[in-house]
Amino acid sequence: MPLSFNSASHGPVAFGFFNIASDMLLLERYFFFCDDFCDWITTLADQTSPAFMNCTVFHIKTAQDTGDLMGAIHGIRFTGFIGRVYEQFPFPRDPALFKQDPEGRRTRRQMQEMIALFAPEKTLQMGCDEAYFRFGPYAFTQPVFHELIRYVWQGGYPRWKTASGRPASPPWPPGCSKHKTGFLQGYFHNTIFDVW
Repeated sequence: MPLSFNSASHGPVAFGFFNIASDMLLLERYFFFCDDFCDWITTLADQTSPAFMNCTVFHIKTAQDTGDLMGAIHGIRFTGFIGRVYEQFPFPRDPALFKQDPEGRRTRRQMQEMIALFAPEKTLQMGCDEAYFRFGPYAFTQPVFHELIRYVWQGGYPRWKTASGRPASPPWPPGCSKHKTGFLQGYFHNTIFDVW
């Protein structure tokens, strides 16, 4: 489930996984895949700050085309892109099965086909300067940026469904611990990564 994170630019914003069968993430009405996000962070980690790069995402312009997440979860309202996703991959009947699938990338083709009906691809800049982590129009302080990384690392809410509580392989390679980007300072030595 997406959670609210406090941005420096727009106040509270929604970020996270929104369907347990997919590794797609949302940031408000921008959508992108977890594997891509992890690759972008890995690339940034190898650069000196300030560091920016172009990222390809999907941008849904209206709330109607985005859809009603809670209505889709409860099976009562299937609108927009999110409604289509939940028609294809419904919320589990047993709440105990509400865990993020670490193999969600397997549904990437279906997700791409569905979102193409609602959103064109769009290029955004992602990166870090001396003050903020920036993703398109959104800016985050270093502590909140670390919260975003931790959310993805742990499988969001309600976490990964694997017995160990994480995917078979980490989304960021070990090389990230030798990051050059100052904005990442202190994060990739966090105990979450050390115990992998």
